[in-house]
Amino acid sequence: MTNPKSQQTALIHTDYEAPSGFAAFPTAIHHASTVLFKNVAALRSGEWREKNAYTYGLHGTPTTFTLEARLAEIEGGLHCLLAPSGLAAIAMVDFALLKSGDDVLLPDNVYNPNRELGRWLADFGVSARYYDPLIGAGIAALIQPNTKLVWTEAPGSVSMEVPDLPAICKAAHEKGALVALDNTWAAGLALRGFELGVDVVMQALTKYQSGGSDVLMGAVITRDRAVHDRISQAHMRLGMGVGADDTYLVLRGLPTMKLRFEAHDRGARKVAAWLKARPEITKVLHPALEDCPGHDIWKRDFSGAGGLFSVLFDERYTEAQTDRFVDELKLFGIGYSWGGANSLAVPYRIQAMRQDWQHGKGILVRFNIGLEDPDDLIADIEQALGKL
Repeated sequence: MTNPKSQQTALIHTDYEAPSGFAAFPTAIHHASTVLFKNVAALRSGEWREKNAYTYGLHGTPTTFTLEARLAEIEGGLHCLLAPSGLAAIAMVDFALLKSGDDVLLPDNVYNPNRELGRWLADFGVSARYYDPLIGAGIAALIQPNTKLVWTEAPGSVSMEVPDLPAICKAAHEKGALVALDNTWAAGLALRGFELGVDVVMQALTKYQSGGSDVLMGAVITRDRAVHDRISQAHMRLGMGVGADDTYLVLRGLPTMKLRFEAHDRGARKVAAWLKARPEITKVLHPALEDCPGHDIWKRDFSGAGGLFSVLFDERYTEAQTDRFVDELKLFGIGYSWGGANSLAVPYRIQAMRQDWQHGKGILVRFNIGLEDPDDLIADIEQALGKL
């Protein structure tokens, strides 16, 4: 500006530009709702779908584009879209790929909010049916002409059965259905979904990617451009956006994610092995253990296990007793989620959740093994068991 600015205008407008050439390890945080265009021609030519221009904060900034690109690379995909939570990412997939008259199949061990969303889809004319997660190629008999999407979860995040993804994908693709995978348990590190035939990978970045138990975020990753475009339309129409500060926290967690995941894995296997020898426990549901449903598939398809597993208490113990056990734990918080530094324990009424449950009786308790010393966690579990 050539004319002098008033003090008030100077508080808003400045001619100063910071010198170029600054470099640092962290990704810069770009806060924006309004995105500025160089001129009217740029405003009119910007295309949010292509991600080659910035149009509005909801459709992305350099910060969110960077996280999307890195997540796609980690997962082995080509395209990525961020959502405010893992459940929001699931909903985005459903609304993108399903319409009135369509049918969706979900595993019976699916993340419960996904199950509830499936029931809600009936209000939109979409039928949701549930299948045995260990069905494998047998799922072909359940796929109807109107079945457009098959959800998988590997493994189920409470009951831990491991599905045969290649067999499910083959059967679905032969009948024209797409397959979506909730890959949160393996963090995109220990299971390569696209290599096994999956079309869409969903991640809850709330877990290992963040690692701090302080961020809610989800991601949908694809390889096929046509599938990505459909999900991208839903992303825009549903107004799915994430904040720059939360995006930065996930970016900050990525460099240490594999190291943390492996530490969770080591600690969980040690605690699981100890629990397996306890008389109070009839079954340890950890996919790396040979008697866990789907272990052979886990051994074939996975390279690690992370920190989440469940146990079944001997059926002689009442719910009140197992609740007391959880209450008596000192180093374990009582709360949902996983992937953070702090260990967690949650009791589940598995028989009420799973009408077809055939893998043992008794109360189920799920453990997230954090980054504490596993010997300290074992000692804590032992003292709590003494108070059953």
